[in-house]
Amino acid sequence: MPATHTPVSHSFHVLSQNDLLATLPADELERLHHHLELVPLPLGEVIYESGGKLSHLYFPTTAIVSLLYVTEDGASAEISIVGNEGVIGVAIFMGGGTMPNTAVVQSAGYAYRLKAQLLQQEFNRSLPMRHLLLRYTQALLTQMAQTAVCNRHHSIEQQLCRWLLLSFDRLPSDELIMSQELISNMLGVRREGVTDAARKLQSAGLIEYHRGHITLLDRQGLEDNVCECYGVVKKEYDRLLPDRIAT
Repeated sequence: MPATHTPVSHSFHVLSQNDLLATLPADELERLHHHLELVPLPLGEVIYESGGKLSHLYFPTTAIVSLLYVTEDGASAEISIVGNEGVIGVAIFMGGGTMPNTAVVQSAGYAYRLKAQLLQQEFNRSLPMRHLLLRYTQALLTQMAQTAVCNRHHSIEQQLCRWLLLSFDRLPSDELIMSQELISNMLGVRREGVTDAARKLQSAGLIEYHRGHITLLDRQGLEDNVCECYGVVKKEYDRLLPDRIAT
């Protein structure tokens, strides 16, 4: 079952750490401000399970959440990741109410939580909110589709480069805490394949990997080795989501 969260003080964070919240006009954000709860998201926590009713949305600030499809035999593969650029729980405003995937915290951090009913009210009354969330959903769908293409047609090394770049884009630092076992579960490949790919990237001086800590050393090098899937996803996010305008 998804874990419960204990809200923490807003003093440690500001709303602008989430790009969607930061993009809202100031008056729109003001209406939401007192309803947003800052909650910790520990590594591995299940925010919602496939088919579960969504009671809240989450706007990550420093956490990264993976959306996974889990098969009947327990195997899993990541279909997208969400960090400070987005929101968890798009089914709430898209009308579905439940999601066919599972949301698991990939990198520990914080998120702002908002009750589903409140978000639905704002979605219905606010044109800027509605347009922003629909554009974000289109970008998210692009990432899901491109992930499927990448997993089918590109090498594990290219997949790992894409996954690392998308993850570091959503982190405030150049360090990611993630075991090879968890990465293999995210990519839906054998652990040995991830080990070989990570070793090649480390030998090339692109990353440093030690006991679950991945440090980015050469971003340009990763971009030179990644397939076109990363660029397609990034371009679509940049095209659909405007610069921050909230204060």
